[in-house]
Amino acid sequence: MREEVLDASGWKVQKYAGHVFDVPTVAHLAWEKAKLAPDRIACYFEDEPPVSYKSIVTETASLCESLTRLGLVGGDTISFQLPNWREAVVINLAAAALGLVVNPISPIYRGAELRFILTDARSKLLFIPSKYRSTDHERLVEVLRPELPELQHVIIVRGAATDDSYEQLIHAGRGRVRPLPKVNTDAVKLVMYTSGTTGPAKGVLHSHRSISETHIDYRKIWEINDQDVMLMPSPVTHGTGYILGLEVPFYTEAPVAFMDRWEPGRAIALMDQVKATLCAGATVFLQDLIDAAADFKNTLPSLRLFSCGGAAIPPELIYRAAQITARCRALRVYGSTEAPLVTKGWPGASELGLAAETDGRISKFEVKIVDAAGNVLPRGEPGEILLRGTPLMIGYTNPQDTQEAFDEEGYFKTGDVGIVTADDALIITGRRKDLIIRGGENLSPKEIEDALQQHPAVKEVAVVAMPHPRLGEAVCAYIIVRQGYEAPTLMDLVELLETQGLARQKFPERLEYLESFPRTASGKIRKDLLREALKSSLTIRHNG
Repeated sequence: MREEVLDASGWKVQKYAGHVFDVPTVAHLAWEKAKLAPDRIACYFEDEPPVSYKSIVTETASLCESLTRLGLVGGDTISFQLPNWREAVVINLAAAALGLVVNPISPIYRGAELRFILTDARSKLLFIPSKYRSTDHERLVEVLRPELPELQHVIIVRGAATDDSYEQLIHAGRGRVRPLPKVNTDAVKLVMYTSGTTGPAKGVLHSHRSISETHIDYRKIWEINDQDVMLMPSPVTHGTGYILGLEVPFYTEAPVAFMDRWEPGRAIALMDQVKATLCAGATVFLQDLIDAAADFKNTLPSLRLFSCGGAAIPPELIYRAAQITARCRALRVYGSTEAPLVTKGWPGASELGLAAETDGRISKFEVKIVDAAGNVLPRGEPGEILLRGTPLMIGYTNPQDTQEAFDEEGYFKTGDVGIVTADDALIITGRRKDLIIRGGENLSPKEIEDALQQHPAVKEVAVVAMPHPRLGEAVCAYIIVRQGYEAPTLMDLVELLETQGLARQKFPERLEYLESFPRTASGKIRKDLLREALKSSLTIRHNG
């Protein structure tokens, strides 16, 4: 059972009662690896030499010394708005070493989002690039500073060598390596903001323990060893990139190769260079990678596992990955910022059908499926997915959000709809807010999307509700046409669904073509924008 406690950070959090043992922090694991294997490669970064455990820990120790001199103490929040750079790894380790709360912020966020997150997280220090791509981050934060009274320090990464630069902090902290302080492993370690497609972002709180439990589980199920290398294209400011990128080199024996900008051709080249065996990312990453592998006639010989989640994953994509690659098992996994990796797919060589047709086997979590009244449903019956387990978040920054998110038994209400199979697998059938209610009948967009994905000309599809004067809502399909194919007509798609035996109520009544989808920072399609465009009779033209 859980109890509510006041954390050193000042947030009320949910804690499992009865824990009597500590777990090592990621910083303690890094220090141990630097001692035992100082010259072993921990990370690869584009455009710089590989980084060893000794090198990353030495840099982290220097940053710890400077952060201590700046007056930061356990429970304080430090934020970083950085791409997949070496400095992000160091900042995360330093925060864990000092008992600080780390707050990754997506580099795509601008004024309103940045103001909200820094205020809500009570951030005292922020790391930003001087400029990144087309954004002047220094100027952006300079404009916001008067509205952020708790923000005491802004540190510029890869900018001019000033007193407020990251490089100066590292230089000033050199030569002093303090013993790592004891850290309460049930204390808040991470505050990460949801990139949901409905409603304002929520600050999700995780402890050292909850994150550690996630690492222990996937490491065992995926059988990660010292022969593995993880390719990480996902942003480290998102849950996938944070857990399976920033921390994998320290919780496992596998180094990580980071990409700071996704481009499938570059991904294949980097994969070949470092002999990457593992990769994790949203559906769009797997789709692009498989398409590029087919175009280049490259079977990705080193890759053995691709963990895919964060958005709907059509079964056809999993089957196609098996056909195109030499040995890669693409896995449908299910999780969220609040509940990382509830499932870890089906890695076994004989389980391709389960890997393609389900969202993976439940592990480390208790799951119950309930109807709208909260009644528990039997296996095979669709309903809302509720979760309980040690990798679960310990709350939100807003206590009211926390209270509303859990039921009386301590289960987290995901808002996702699905079923539990006889094999203890989850099949996600939709989101409660994503349902299309046509004439009082609930339709699952994911079911329609999976069917439409069978058309050879459909590269990617998003099905959303559109206003209907009589039925309330009807079905609209947005598609991206696969290169080299003629765009299918609405009638072509209707005929496809008819041959598959779907009910006529599920047939799209409108078809829109896009070159790319509007997406959240985590790669999820912004269906809220697609729905709003339909309501206002606007045509979306989004070019990424």
